Amino acid sequence: MSRDILKNYLDAVEQSLLTLPNTDVEQFTATILTSERANLKLRIRFHGQYLLAISEALLIVNGQVSYLDYRYHCQNEKNELIFRYDNTPHFPELPSFPHHKHLGDTVIAADKPDITHVLQEAIELVNRDN
Repeated sequence: MSRDILKNYLDAVEQSLLTLPNTDVEQFTATILTSERANLKLRIRFHGQYLLAISEALLIVNGQVSYLDYRYHCQNEKNELIFRYDNTPHFPELPSFPHHKHLGDTVIAADKPDITHVLQEAIELVNRDN
């Protein structure tokens, strides 16, 4: 049953990628490690410029997908950080600890976003700049 939950989640992510305009999926690696554990790695290039790198370590807990670790990193063609969400525990003063968002050199409190939200945020950024 847990394996099916993981497979359904990964399939849904893949289907979301198929609807993205003006993108190249440079990497899509979905690895089911055990019946309750999987890793997802994506590299999506928008308009040949912006890069969105996604990494998720997934775990099924009580029949739901949970996240051991995640990183959603968006950068421009000059490799400059636009935004990054992650849960690396290095900003304990933030109320959303360990979850946070990097905006250039600034770090703000942020809950873990849904992957579809991150894809939409990247699309809006690209559309605004093009």
